[in-house]
Amino acid sequence: MRTIVGFFVFLLFSNLVWAEKPILIQVDAGEAPGRIFHSTMVFPEARGEIALQYPKWFPGTHGATGQIVDVVGLKMTASGKEIPWKRDPYDMFTFHCLIPDGTGPLEVMLDYVVPTNTQTRHHPSASSDYSAMISWTSLLLYPKGANVETLMYVPSLTLPEGWKYGTALHVANQSGSLVEFKPVSLYTLIDAPVVTGAYFETVDLSPGSKVPYKMHLAADSPAALRMKPEVLSGFRKFIQEALVLFGAKHLEQYHFLVTLSDSIANGAVEHHESSDNRPPERMFLDEDPYRYWADTLPHEMVHSWNGKYRRPAGLNTRDYQEAIHSDLLWVYEGLTQYLGYVLAARSGLLTSQEFLDATAWIAAGMDQRSGRAWRPLLDTNVAAQILTTSASPEWESWRRRLDYYNEGFLIWMEADVFLRKKTQGRASLDDFCRNFFGGQDGPAAVSPYTLDDIVTALNQIAPNDWKSFFTSRVEKIRKRAPLGGIEQGGWQLAFIEKESAYHKSVQKEEKEIDLRFSIGAALSNEGIVRDVVPPSASGKSGLAPGMKILGVNGRRWSEIRIREAIATSHDLKKDMELLVENGDFYRTLLLSYQDGHRFPLLVKSEGDDILNAIIQPVSR
Repeated sequence: MRTIVGFFVFLLFSNLVWAEKPILIQVDAGEAPGRIFHSTMVFPEARGEIALQYPKWFPGTHGATGQIVDVVGLKMTASGKEIPWKRDPYDMFTFHCLIPDGTGPLEVMLDYVVPTNTQTRHHPSASSDYSAMISWTSLLLYPKGANVETLMYVPSLTLPEGWKYGTALHVANQSGSLVEFKPVSLYTLIDAPVVTGAYFETVDLSPGSKVPYKMHLAADSPAALRMKPEVLSGFRKFIQEALVLFGAKHLEQYHFLVTLSDSIANGAVEHHESSDNRPPERMFLDEDPYRYWADTLPHEMVHSWNGKYRRPAGLNTRDYQEAIHSDLLWVYEGLTQYLGYVLAARSGLLTSQEFLDATAWIAAGMDQRSGRAWRPLLDTNVAAQILTTSASPEWESWRRRLDYYNEGFLIWMEADVFLRKKTQGRASLDDFCRNFFGGQDGPAAVSPYTLDDIVTALNQIAPNDWKSFFTSRVEKIRKRAPLGGIEQGGWQLAFIEKESAYHKSVQKEEKEIDLRFSIGAALSNEGIVRDVVPPSASGKSGLAPGMKILGVNGRRWSEIRIREAIATSHDLKKDMELLVENGDFYRTLLLSYQDGHRFPLLVKSEGDDILNAIIQPVSR
């Protein structure tokens, strides 16, 4: 008992000590084009035995994605003397050191090197020759046991010569390439990345508004900054639609931070007053990347309400070392996925047809998952931390990966349609969002929620057995995807021989040939098998991920030839012959399939068109 009490007294004393004086952190991004960032921290109150921790759980990625392996050059000094440090043998993210009596502040230096493979998973900080996203979480240590909401940091940043920047942090002073920010808590610092670049532009999305909404673009070329007037109008309309939907805001500003680069791994992560968005360089120039990314920025801003302000209780951890409990990601991400598409359509960022085509693609993909036979959706939530960091995209259909995004989309569409039909159009999911995520205007804050909270809020809109509604779709093994929203919304999922423009854009941006709905395989543009649906013709033939198709029906592989072979399969009534390379071996596979191309779309059925009603603009 004495030991336990002593431990908590130590933690309490540590928190008081660390709260006395802020920690200085100076980041030098001058070598950003070389993918190297330098960080220096000064801990003014460090004394005796201390433990410093590197953030392990990066908020928004739902996994232990802290890139400790990319930290190099770690050095500690005090009063000009080197302080030896040791990594904890059981926790790779913790470092121990001893500060001798009578020495001055502890100075810690580290470098962060960004992997060059742009196909790998999200890296908190990343850069190219002309643009960079700087995330403080990859560049700092903090004292073990400290309260991240009261532990204060004074950040500063040195940019490459001539580069501009955007962030939600408040600037205290700027002199040339050196930017000094006002003191913030560790919690706020990690929640406020910085985008910077040589080709840079800031776009005002809310002219005349007391609350600024801005988009900061850092591009790898001047041309990439040319946003079309209709796109700018769409994003401004989106701000209006989002504010009407939620009715209140829990922020003092909002910044879309955007790197337009093909040398930075694509992806996006939410923050409370900003979002980290990394689309391809030509997102605003070309039709396909724009269509593919049109819902992403709306998705990330919706997280300011669902994820940052209202947050599943299991994700509201004490610090960046504590593991998450992610059973409600079908709400955190699934509802946000749905609202991101809906708001994109209401704002004109997506057309109504593109919204319907995206819904068809999502529904068909979830409905075909062979992993539905063994894995409930809930397990993809609970196992998100390993699916995010460890799972290969191979065997995705059988494995199931981050399905809480798109299956969550379908569940919440069904809930929306149910509310509209139950109340004869007097209420909808909009009312739930306004009541649950809105409330009163105010600064950034966190209000955790549970499933019972969601059920209670929905019953206030329209009484129903909402607990069973959700648990039957999330916790149970279901052979089919939840298509009730589509079917009760006046539509049916069907398949035709021609791809929609939306489906073509998805394939082009993912560099994939999506044949899942016909032969049951997804291929790279070079013919490498990425995924196979086990019960399909491809699965029965022996085709498997990792194989490479070299020939189709006796001729050299090409995308055109595999597509032609599928198209003519119905008329020829003949098995398809594939020559495949499997490691050091070659083999010929006979693929029995005669049904031609099948691509998803929605076709109108009887009843009111509720889906198109959902995406009608609501702001004036």
